[in-house]
Amino acid sequence: MKTLQTYIDKLNKLNFKEMYNNDFFLTWEKTNDELEAVWTIADALRYMRENNISTKVFESGLGISLFRDNSTRTRFSFASACNLLGLEVQDLDEGKSQVAHGETVRETANMISFMADIIGIRDDMYIGKGNAYMHEVSEAVKQGNEDGILEQRPTIVNLQCDIDHPTQSMSDMLHIIHEFGGIENLKGKKLAMTWAYSPSYGKPLSVPQGVIGLMTRMGMDVVLAHPEGYEVMPEVEEVAKKNAAASGGSFTKTNSMAEAFKDADIVYPKSWAPFAAMEKRTNLYGEGDTEGIKTLEKELLAQNAQHKDWACTEELMATTKDGKALYLHCLPADITGVSCKEGEVDASVFDRYRTPLYKEASYKPYVIAAMMLLSKFEDPAALLKKLEEKGTPRKMD
Repeated sequence: MKTLQTYIDKLNKLNFKEMYNNDFFLTWEKTNDELEAVWTIADALRYMRENNISTKVFESGLGISLFRDNSTRTRFSFASACNLLGLEVQDLDEGKSQVAHGETVRETANMISFMADIIGIRDDMYIGKGNAYMHEVSEAVKQGNEDGILEQRPTIVNLQCDIDHPTQSMSDMLHIIHEFGGIENLKGKKLAMTWAYSPSYGKPLSVPQGVIGLMTRMGMDVVLAHPEGYEVMPEVEEVAKKNAAASGGSFTKTNSMAEAFKDADIVYPKSWAPFAAMEKRTNLYGEGDTEGIKTLEKELLAQNAQHKDWACTEELMATTKDGKALYLHCLPADITGVSCKEGEVDASVFDRYRTPLYKEASYKPYVIAAMMLLSKFEDPAALLKKLEEKGTPRKMD
């Protein structure tokens, strides 16, 4: 039986001091110890909530929520994480702010941060823009703190950018760790990150990129599969190659979904837009070319329609390891015959994995909260111990 002390003891063996007062942008910018610290604290926070121990470490403060794309799971996970630690969430609606009147990023960043401890940003639609914007906000609040404008430097948490979706891939990984009984059991496991057909276009690259950028850290055999023309960012592929070489795993690519699924322990069939097309779309938006955007959308939908056979079917699932591979998805999935006529996954496959899929999603609030805790508290192990000794119930009996 695990106790809170189990997680505290584990934390005390890890080196994560550089995470204090620092942002979380990309998983491959963090060390293995730092990643493990996130998962350990996420599990500790979940343990505390399950055992009715309050985890409120802030008496006041804001978590600023800035979503430049639609979201359900990540938006509510961020709000849940802030609430779990005692922060109140304030959404920044740029359409209702002075951003619409030309307010600069530096000014906005400082004006929203007077009593903010965390800024969570989702900006995933435009290649070369999202991650850069997050860094611009980070530099602005850092300068604001140094200039004495802000009493504290708010931490930036990447809730999805054009390059990576760290809160998603970290949640996926924690789910895998639990399903396979520990990080030590993942070496040599085959994970297939595959493109799948969707009747919509323009889905971000950050999920598949996040997966290959993180899962290759665990000594796993990661396969990236997609039809020709659906490449991801080449620099992220390079990250995956280096990670695999360092961890003793492997990173390979194929244009065959069947090859990727064969004997796989884990499958992650998910649609995404081609890197080249996303670059083109970014340029068209920058030029204000609405007609060009409409033409590109038609082209991409037609391109997708040529690959309707790229779907997670019962037949493909039967070819995985013992026919029982763990099926992952960031949700919402395009379910054939349910949410669309033809999509990423058969309804029978999705229904069979519904409970583990929802469990996979349930780790995200705790992962985000762990990222926040590590950035705001220098000794989180001691903090967890204090919370346990204080023993304040989350809800009164």
